[in-house]
Amino acid sequence: MNKKWSAGIVAGVMFAGLLAGCGNANNNGGNDAGTNAPANTNTNTNTTTNTGSNAEPTEEAVNLRLYTYGTEEAYNWKATLAAYTQAKPNVTIELVQLSEKGDTQEATKKLDLAAASAEQIDVLMFSDAASYAQRVSLGMAANLDEFITKDGYKVEEDYKVDTHLNGSVYALPGKFNPWYVLLNKDHLDEAGLAVPTDWTWDEFADYAKKLTKGEGAQKRYGTYFHGPQNGGWMEYLKLKLENQPENSEFLKADGSSNLDDPNFKATLELRVKMEKEDKSSVPYSDMISQKLAYRNQFFNQSASMLTIGSWMNTEIGGTDKVPLTFHVAVAPFPKNNPGDEAGLTPVTTDYVAVSDTSKHKQEAYDFVRWYTTEGQVVQGKNIPAWNGVKSDQIASIVDTILAGTKNPELVDKNSLVTTLVNSKASQIIAPASYQAEVYKAINEEYEKLILGNQDIDTTVANSQKRVEEIIAANKK
Repeated sequence: MNKKWSAGIVAGVMFAGLLAGCGNANNNGGNDAGTNAPANTNTNTNTTTNTGSNAEPTEEAVNLRLYTYGTEEAYNWKATLAAYTQAKPNVTIELVQLSEKGDTQEATKKLDLAAASAEQIDVLMFSDAASYAQRVSLGMAANLDEFITKDGYKVEEDYKVDTHLNGSVYALPGKFNPWYVLLNKDHLDEAGLAVPTDWTWDEFADYAKKLTKGEGAQKRYGTYFHGPQNGGWMEYLKLKLENQPENSEFLKADGSSNLDDPNFKATLELRVKMEKEDKSSVPYSDMISQKLAYRNQFFNQSASMLTIGSWMNTEIGGTDKVPLTFHVAVAPFPKNNPGDEAGLTPVTTDYVAVSDTSKHKQEAYDFVRWYTTEGQVVQGKNIPAWNGVKSDQIASIVDTILAGTKNPELVDKNSLVTTLVNSKASQIIAPASYQAEVYKAINEEYEKLILGNQDIDTTVANSQKRVEEIIAANKK
């Protein structure tokens, strides 16, 4: 067993629990992305073996164990793994499903325990950058640089998500869930507004103002921001940071504070202007006191625009619980300035890694590379992060996804496909072990601002001071 991992297992489990608490809210709000279901109390690990084709293996038989939180329903494992074994008859993939319901918190705990127990792990998946970075630091994932160099490609060119950490690659990205803006196209048509294909936050604010209508309880707002909340959903306080190629977080890659970036203050100014001056965004106090749900705000037409992650692809055409009764279009995540690089947006993905304890690293890497490229097309459940997938293939995948909704004909598929094709992730910044403390402090200062208890300059200064103190305390 990897000694570094063994020594760090207790800290790793505690860190996973801490980040999972804020990560679910920060990334997708529990079940929003289809991977964080309520915790399953059954502690048994389910394993299924893909037997593949009947072809006689021409090479030495290899059995790989794939540890994943992904369910059959969400990941189409049987067909996907069968396709790989058909291509590689000597390789058997044993699927170890860590949660029957796709609960990433439960799955992460079981993965940690499996590693601590020295179980055979060859391929493993992480659901977020925090889990990926933390377990790389503990030595759980193998360095893939040598394999990638041998294959002759660059991750930052072959994929929309750059998975480098400290200059090396330890995982390849699977699915691609960028953030975008959902639009009530009927409201846009009524206001004489076109579906944006490239726009700025100033233009977003202008749209929201023009889309706002009515007063009192029946008022329709131009937009709804579902955060921040209790240190979660912090994307909504990084709006003008997240569309930058680097330094898109509250902390820089070297662990220092990034709150002196003018785009942090600009985000606060945008939020205050839209809520207090334009009165075009749902009040923060209403979101908190009424415990508003973003699906209801958008699908009930209480808000005309919703900035959210593309895990909503599976619901965008309406579901039994949340039906769609109007036309929906999609716009890209806004830029700060017209001349800025287009398409940069917050992105969630699956980080697919080779275990550092695997005795078959080459075969495990071969599977990871296939799964994150051709395998994503075979799987047909998500938009791949692989740039080898052409626009017409993405359109076909979107067709399959929309077919599972109640009213796909009400969705402007062209705007959805165009937005997904043009989206790309900014640089991954490995989260600090005290990230949750940073989020909580900034959230608290924002609440003082938006509830009228301090001004923007004081909010920035107090946030900087508190974050610097958190950083200093954790360096001791």
